[in-house]
Amino acid sequence: MQLGTRWAVGGAAPAALPAPVVGAVAQVERELAEQGVDASSWRWTLTWLEHRPVVELDDGTVIRVDAVTGEAHVHEPVDGELDADD
Repeated sequence: MQLGTRWAVGGAAPAALPAPVVGAVAQVERELAEQGVDASSWRWTLTWLEHRPVVELDDGTVIRVDAVTGEAHVHEPVDGELDADD
């Protein structure tokens, strides 16, 4: 795994992100705004796994790229689901 970077919700995404991931990030941020969620202190974390970006939001939302199609997929956290630290 290669480390990436962090950036604030609403901030500029790293230039190295492919367009489908940037679009997925924008979609998630739009949905949060429409729902009235105060995500002003939230941050995105970018890491690279097998040369593909994995982007995670502080609330547990994860965006991954499909290795075959190159499409970005948003995986929202499920209530009651344990994370790796639990």
